[in-house]
Formats: sequence, structure tokens, C-alpha cells
Amino acid sequence: MAPALNVKGGESGTARILGSGLSGVAELIVFHPVDTIAKRLMSNKSSVSFSTIGPIIFREHANAPLAKRLLSLFPGLGYAAGYKVTQRIYKYGGQPWFSDIITRNYKTQFTNTFGERKGKLMTQALAGSCTGIGEVVLLPLDVLKIKMQVNPDAFRGRGLLRIVMEERGALYRGWGWTMARNAPGSFALFGASALTKDVVFGLEDYHKATWTQNFVASIAGAIASITVAAPLDTVKTRIQNANFEQKVSGVTVVRDLVKNEGPSALFKGLTPKILVVGPKLVFSYTLAQTLIPMFANYV
Repeated sequence: MAPALNVKGGESGTARILGSGLSGVAELIVFHPVDTIAKRLMSNKSSVSFSTIGPIIFREHANAPLAKRLLSLFPGLGYAAGYKVTQRIYKYGGQPWFSDIITRNYKTQFTNTFGERKGKLMTQALAGSCTGIGEVVLLPLDVLKIKMQVNPDAFRGRGLLRIVMEERGALYRGWGWTMARNAPGSFALFGASALTKDVVFGLEDYHKATWTQNFVASIAGAIASITVAAPLDTVKTRIQNANFEQKVSGVTVVRDLVKNEGPSALFKGLTPKILVVGPKLVFSYTLAQTLIPMFANYV
């Protein structure tokens, strides 16, 4: 998840959609393999060692030539594209929209409660949290993407239309855990990003941050977000990667996970996700900031 662009009045809605959408496509192509690795590590229930890491990540292609192993990290790319591009468009446009609503209707209350500077920070964080909760509408695309990454057998002999018609509500399995993950995760993302710009760089207008300042703030926000949301993300992933006909509750997943693998298993896949946070956010944020003004010259 990347920080919102927070552009005010300079670009049209069409420019934002085109710019953020293309940044999502580029991000997907570059980082989808890392996301696949993280999901497979989170879904793995056995111990991880040097000898088992290959089969866990590459599955049946663990001993295949390098090119084939790398291609095996792109399962569900079509579903991932639909999810990631839509998510980026929603994220870039949604957080500023929620921020505007909160500022317009509740600025006085936030200022009186937290003070002017902290009130502004809380507004950014709460707007991010609202945006994260709303992402639940995109859950079916996320479910399909995760299943293709870690459990392709769930798709054997069935096309997309048949899956949608047959599964329906199953595609929203784990929606409560998704909202529970997104709310604090997005709050931490936008809150820590705004806090870094305010405290570290002393910016009063976050929109005037330089490329370097956005880079540092993005890393701070993303690390905070991923760490806070990691346990809930692991639970959500395990709920969603099971076969469609299996109905496993989040409470059951947590109980079995802690019992069989220990509490630290809640943070499986955290390291590769954090390692990719810096370049991923710099890439998507910088590209979006470049493309949106460019498209604004034409639309």
C-alpha cells in the first residue's frame, strides 16, 4: 500500500486514474513475484530451512531451469492486475477524498482535541483507515489472486465466470479479517508517513515534500503499516487460500497456528515484505507523481 498523492486541484480525475493506474501496472510487473513468495511463506505450515525453501517458494518447479522457476512466481497475474490496478486507483484517490470530508466537517473537533498539528496528523491517519476499510469491496479479486498464488488446484476445470457464479459469497470469505487488517494498517501507513514529514522534516504543507522527503516518509509509513497488520494479514491469507468448499473461521486459524507453529508464525513472510517495501513504494509513488502531471497536460 502506497501513500496518497494528496494533489489539490492541479490534475483532473482522469489524469489521476490514468497515472495511478499505470503506476499500478508497472508495480505489479516488478513486484508480483515478491508478493507470491511472501504469500507462499505465510501459507507454509512446515519449518523453513535452506533445504526446504526452494520447494516452498517454487513448488513443483523447484528443480526446473531458472527461467521456468521465475515464471512460476507469476501465477494469477490477471487477477492480480485487476486487483492491484483498481486498488492503486482507489488508494491514490480515496485517501485525499476522505481527508477532505473529515477536514470539512470535523476540523474544529480534531483541532480542539489534538491541537492543530496533531489534529492534521490524525486527519491523515483516519482518512487512511477509512480508505483501508473500504478496500473490502475489492476482496474477490484479492481472493482469486491469492488462491492462484498458493492453491491453484482450487481452479482446476473451472473458468472465472463459473467460479464467480458458483462461489459468490465465498469470494468475500475473510472480509472481517480484511477490514480488521486494513483499518490499523492504513492508519499506520498514512499516519506514520505524515508524522515523518511533520516531525522529521518540519513540513507544514505535506504536498510540498521533496522526492527525498516522500521517499523517507513512505518507508516509515510502510514499515509501520506492514508490521502492525502482519498477524491479521497471515490469518486473512490462510482463510482465503483454502479450497472454496472449505469454511475455516479466523479463530480456528489463529488457534491452530499458535498451537502448531507458535506465536511467531503470525509474522511469517514479514521479512520479504519489509525488504521490498522501500523500493516498491519509491517506485510506485515516484511513477504516479510523474505520470499524473503529465496526463494532466492532455486530459
